[in-house]
Amino acid sequence: MFRRTFWFTSGVAAGVWATTKVNRKIKQLTPEHLAVTAANKAIEAGGRLRERAVDFALEVRDNMARREAELSDALGLNAPVDRELPPPRGYAVIENRTSPKYVEGPAHKPTYTTYPYNRNEDH
Repeated sequence: MFRRTFWFTSGVAAGVWATTKVNRKIKQLTPEHLAVTAANKAIEAGGRLRERAVDFALEVRDNMARREAELSDALGLNAPVDRELPPPRGYAVIENRTSPKYVEGPAHKPTYTTYPYNRNEDH
């Protein structure tokens, strides 16, 4: 009697195990479950792709900044800046023809004089 009970119980357990395995596989093959699985995998793939794109963009930005620094050093743009103002320039002014300084010369060529620009002096 003990043998029959053992084999009966083993058969029932094997049947329950097989039935649950088959039911799980059938549920995995339904269109709804397939759609959910595909959506989850797409979300995971999109997340990985996004991480790779962000890493790539950060690497490009770092390399761009490094190369820009190299070019600035090569062109001397990183040299210390002199904060003093440059000396005042002289400006070319056309003489007034009615001025006594005006010397008659060719009619098409006016006389030019360069004056230093300084606001403090009276002219």
